[in-house]
Formats: sequence, C-alpha cells, structure tokens
Amino acid sequence: MAILPIIEAPDARLKQISAPVTVFDDALKTLVADMFETMYDAPGIGLAAIQVGVPARLVVVDLMEPDEDAAPEPVDDGHDHENCGHDHRPMKKVPRVFINPEILDPSEEFSVYSEGCLSVPDIYADVERPEACRLRWQDLDGVVHEEAMEGLMATCIQHEIDHLEGILFIDHLSRLKRNMALKKLEKARKMG
Repeated sequence: MAILPIIEAPDARLKQISAPVTVFDDALKTLVADMFETMYDAPGIGLAAIQVGVPARLVVVDLMEPDEDAAPEPVDDGHDHENCGHDHRPMKKVPRVFINPEILDPSEEFSVYSEGCLSVPDIYADVERPEACRLRWQDLDGVVHEEAMEGLMATCIQHEIDHLEGILFIDHLSRLKRNMALKKLEKARKMG
C-alpha cells in the first residue's frame, strides 16, 4: 500500500468527469487499498479516485464508529468523561467502497452540514444537500448493491459523487464565498 498525493484546488483535473470502472481486477484492489491509506493518513472520511489523479468512478468512505466491544480509553485531562455524554471508546474502522455509484430517489427534505474536503484543505462551509438518498453501486467484484443512505453517510456520499462529476463542495457556495475560500487556500499555500 502507498500514500498517494492528493490533488488540491484549483487543479483542473478536479473539474473533469470521471469514467465508469469496467475492469474489476487486482489493480483496482490496489488502488482502493492505496486510497484508504491516503484517506486515513490525511485524515479524512471520504476520498474520490480523481482526488489522487485517477479519473475513475470510485469512492472510498469510512465514517468510523465507536468500537462497541472496547472499553473507554482512560484519559486524565481534568474533564469529567464519564458524565459528559460523549463516547470515549476507541474508533473502529468501517471502510466502504463504492464503484460506479449512482444516487437514486434523493429526499425532498434537505439538511445542512459544515463540509470540508481533502482537496480544499482547511476550508469549511455549510452546504445544503438532500437529507437522504438511495444509492446503487458496485463492489470490488462488480456485484451491484442498493442501500438507503441518510445523515452523515448521505452527505458524504453526495459530496464524493460530486467529485466524480467535477464538482467541489465550494461550487455549491455563492461566487463571493467560493472566491473567498480559494483566496484563503492560496494564502495558506504561500505561507507554507
């Protein structure tokens, strides 16, 4: 496995439409493994193949969940962790691979989530998207699946599918907010 370089805005490659995956082979499995390693290293919760320079309709996602079988990790930081309402168990990886994903039946209800992106580092903005959707995709063996997605998973999968269409989350913002985000990104780059 390898950590791949992540393409950052305003790189023109992020604007291209990705091609369907037609070959389900070891090279695809290697790419998926490399994408997970890259995403975890970044760290992020989703990554589209185009973000690592591969214009293929492929997305990896891991929202990570608290490990129900693990005891909470002891933390001595002066905070009352037992009564704070947060889950302090270690996180368990729940990697998901979506090949040739298609959104079906997006809900008419919308939700707003403060989104970020590994290709637009350190920039966050509220984006409104359908609250839920049905998703059809293929797995690493080419088998077709369908599942209802809601909450953060629905937001994340829509964000990643946007990448496959050459759309960044900042493209959902007003021109003024998008330009401000790009200027902030450029300034951060210049400062090193």
